[in-house]
Amino acid sequence: MRQKNALMPTLRTVSEAEMISHQLMLRAGYIRQLAAGIYTYLPLGYRVLNKVSNIVREEMDRIGAQELLLPALHPSELWQETGRWDAYGPELFKVKDRHDREFAAGPTHEEVITNLLRGEINSYKKLPMSLYQIQTKFRDEKRPRSGLLRGREFLMKDAYSFHADRESLDKTYEDMYQAYQNIFTRLGLDFRAVEADAGAIGGKGTHEFMVLSEAGEDTIAMCASCDYAANIEMATVVSETQAEERVAGPAIEKVATPGKRSIEEVASFLQVGPERLVKSLLFVVDGEPVLVLVRGDHEVNDVKVKNLLEGTVCELADEETVRRVAGVPSGFVGPVGLKEQVKVLADQAVMQLGSMIVGANEVDAHLMHVHVDRDFTVDLVGDLRNIQEGDVCPRCGGTIHFKRGIEVGHVFKLGTRYSEAMNARFLDANGKEQPFIMGCYGIGISRVVASVIEQHHDDNGIVWPVAVAPFTVHLIAVNMKNEEQSRVAESLYAELKQAGIEVLFDDRLERAGVKFKDADLLGIPVRITVGAKAGEGLAEIKLRRSGESKEVAVADLLNELPAWIKRADQ
Repeated sequence: MRQKNALMPTLRTVSEAEMISHQLMLRAGYIRQLAAGIYTYLPLGYRVLNKVSNIVREEMDRIGAQELLLPALHPSELWQETGRWDAYGPELFKVKDRHDREFAAGPTHEEVITNLLRGEINSYKKLPMSLYQIQTKFRDEKRPRSGLLRGREFLMKDAYSFHADRESLDKTYEDMYQAYQNIFTRLGLDFRAVEADAGAIGGKGTHEFMVLSEAGEDTIAMCASCDYAANIEMATVVSETQAEERVAGPAIEKVATPGKRSIEEVASFLQVGPERLVKSLLFVVDGEPVLVLVRGDHEVNDVKVKNLLEGTVCELADEETVRRVAGVPSGFVGPVGLKEQVKVLADQAVMQLGSMIVGANEVDAHLMHVHVDRDFTVDLVGDLRNIQEGDVCPRCGGTIHFKRGIEVGHVFKLGTRYSEAMNARFLDANGKEQPFIMGCYGIGISRVVASVIEQHHDDNGIVWPVAVAPFTVHLIAVNMKNEEQSRVAESLYAELKQAGIEVLFDDRLERAGVKFKDADLLGIPVRITVGAKAGEGLAEIKLRRSGESKEVAVADLLNELPAWIKRADQ
């Protein structure tokens, strides 16, 4: 491609972008924003997007998955069959046609693919079957301010597998897991596969693939001694402390705590450590209020609460609900003598306390010397808190530390969640109807592009890995008005194209400084510069990542180039 007439407008600065990937893609002319979370991919950006897509296709095809293309508009009836029309939440774009029929702009395709297979596959003899697509998805994100890392319209690879038995699902899950390992390795990413929650997709057994980056919104709990890694939502907490002896101590004592609502305020006022206090937080799980107790120095993990109750939607109760159930505002709620009877859940660390301090269900008051069982009862006990740095690894006993991560892939074992709801069945070997057992496997293609940049950039711009770079070679003629330089550069451009090498030719009538600055910004792995020594038959070859450079005879350049391309990622 010739740069002179290409649509690749570069900018020196941008003001509206926070993330490095967002800034650099705008500055380098890879994308332009149309509206919040909605982007146009300019030619360079689209080439990168296709490079990522093709790597994904190759690995999906390698494990026998078949590519198709499903509709982006989904009739509401399909989503109502699974209960997700209302449960999915405000991220679901909903529209009506001229006949007042409701549709959703697809954020994911479980319902659509299940509807397809229930009409086409009726025998176990056609199973297992894996299908995938690469398609634009739509989600009305609340805060789409991170460029391609969180868009309202984005490109995604979503795959779905259908099985007659669990063993078959396990095998495909392993194949997909390995395919994802291959994909993200080929993309040049530093990533981890972590244990995760299925969220709105549903199902049991799931891993997220996280790119390690400070730009990530997710916190990953990692072990310093083994390969254990889990999203903080799912990281298992191992209790190291011994349960305190519950002796017949003092009776409950109500103490005034005027204006003291937070754990820190109450602990300071009563001159005790926060671990002696218990947070009593009211959640609403599938429409029902539940009280969750955790130690004062811990944080409630709402995903663990949802999973313990086998719920679908778990949210912190609003102030109106708190006042209705407890009769007081948040900060003074406790498990003793609630106004309404609600299910009480306690974290395992709470059950180890001999006595505790809790809210009194009375404004400006707390209760001291409270004992579990003696003063209140607990319905369910479990691991309900977030893991903390320094906690014990649940796998090897090592020490947990935190990293930030960007979720770029997710693999799920859906089981029969969708097939049961949609009556999608097949005949087994005995002629008996059975629901399909399903798996689901997603990769955020456009998010991957941004994630690569978050890990591969420097102060001058993007530093693309060869596998996803829009071009492999950036050919620069320093002065196109110089006949010798122009002739040599044009000849090299023709030879590189003839050799099948993807080359961007900077044939602009610009100053050398502008060309080199733009080249660093664009981040193409190998740069060939035709300059003042063109008349001597010499050109410079330079690697974007390492800065290594060498003068090479133009006649030898094509022979030497493969070795330089191979070193470009090192």
